[in-house]
Amino acid sequence: MKISIIIPVYNEAKTVGEVIRRVEEVNINKEIIAVDDGSTDGSFDILEQLTSESRIKLIRHDKNSGKGAAIKTGLKTAEGDIVIIQDADLETDPQDYYELIKPIISGETKAVFGYRTSKKPMSIYWWGGKIVSFITRLLYLGNIKDVNNGYKVMTRDLWQSLNLQSNRFQICEEITAKLLKRKEKIIQVPTQYFPRTKKEGKKIGFKDGFISLWTLLKYRLIK
Repeated sequence: MKISIIIPVYNEAKTVGEVIRRVEEVNINKEIIAVDDGSTDGSFDILEQLTSESRIKLIRHDKNSGKGAAIKTGLKTAEGDIVIIQDADLETDPQDYYELIKPIISGETKAVFGYRTSKKPMSIYWWGGKIVSFITRLLYLGNIKDVNNGYKVMTRDLWQSLNLQSNRFQICEEITAKLLKRKEKIIQVPTQYFPRTKKEGKKIGFKDGFISLWTLLKYRLIK
């Protein structure tokens, strides 16, 4: 069984090389697909070097289009039986892959969500995510612990069947809403979380929170 790891990258020159090194350390049959989403900080140069060493597949967007757009681009190239989305910011640990893919390999489910655990004090972004997850449970009656988690893992066929539309961070809400409306079984696995601050490069903001809530409501109302 082959695993495709899609890494959306936008201005992560400080961390993307280390993230890919850590992904490479995971002992599974895999392909690594990096989608550079119009970076301007040297991230693309780092990724080009890794491509020349045959360590990753690289796709580039000419302009920044958003995390969702990068994920959709990566899915068009993915060849694995299972697809994992890996952020490029060191907030999550690829060593969690083993537990994340286990329920899919065993045939127990086609979809696994990580939910973040951390020994660090939780930031306002963490609590914002908690609110979004609470609203999700109210709207969809599904016990999702962490909608904006770092890891969403599914069979490639299930990914492709979702017909994803969102281009930015709200793709997490779209994925969750569509799976819950279909009543797909989602197994949730605890994963390590190393939160960073806005000063350290955190990109999501309050505006994204409002867009996330609107996305959840929109897909609840669509038949």
